[in-house]
Amino acid sequence: MKYTVITGASSGIGRAAAESFAKRGKNLILTARRENLLEALRETLHQRYPAPEIVVVPADLSAPENACRFYDALQEFPLETWVNNAGFGNYASVPCQRLDKALSMLRLNVEAVTILSTLFARDYRDAYGAQLINVSSCGGYTIVPDAVTYCASKFYVSAFTEGLAHELKACGAALRAKVLAPAATRTEFGRIANDAAEYDYDRRFGTYHTSEQAAEFLMRLYDSNRAIGIVDRETFQFRLCDALFPYAGGSAHNQS
Repeated sequence: MKYTVITGASSGIGRAAAESFAKRGKNLILTARRENLLEALRETLHQRYPAPEIVVVPADLSAPENACRFYDALQEFPLETWVNNAGFGNYASVPCQRLDKALSMLRLNVEAVTILSTLFARDYRDAYGAQLINVSSCGGYTIVPDAVTYCASKFYVSAFTEGLAHELKACGAALRAKVLAPAATRTEFGRIANDAAEYDYDRRFGTYHTSEQAAEFLMRLYDSNRAIGIVDRETFQFRLCDALFPYAGGSAHNQS
């Protein structure tokens, strides 16, 4: 009776990932702000996949205290996998960006991921088969025009998770930390990032993946022994690889 936790599960990649795990018979704990969408998803998954248990825990993780409260609420559940998917973007140059939106984005994309990853790694470091998958972006490895603050938040997610993966390996931990870095994916992301009522991915991007394709990439990463699953921003090809950032693990200039 182990559970997979998915944040940001009410729509997009999180919703598609929930279906992918449910299809495998995994018990789920789903969270997002919109309880009505989570309940509708639970009903849909129960109809398609009766076996797994699906627990809905609504939460706004952009408030740090809520992230801690959400994790504490799961103490009765034995966990197996944690997917930090909740996040949003912002298309605006730095001088023109709305500071309130940018700060809210940083709280969710950076602070919530740090809190939940730290707590999960603390409790499940030695749990055989445990996985932490943090959803970054190809913008977490490439700076995109008019998305500098968003990319910076995802650079943090990528570097933080890669660094955690190095630490876990160095101490012989059972837990594995992994980064999923998709490219443009047709979700609510474009509409929210642009503060738009509607968003046409065909007109704005032309080439993109669906949420279901991104969830398929996530499952390929989940099944692998690699640390990163990344989509090439130019070719849209997905590949699995090991750490991309340089790591000074063996440097003579590290603090002793």
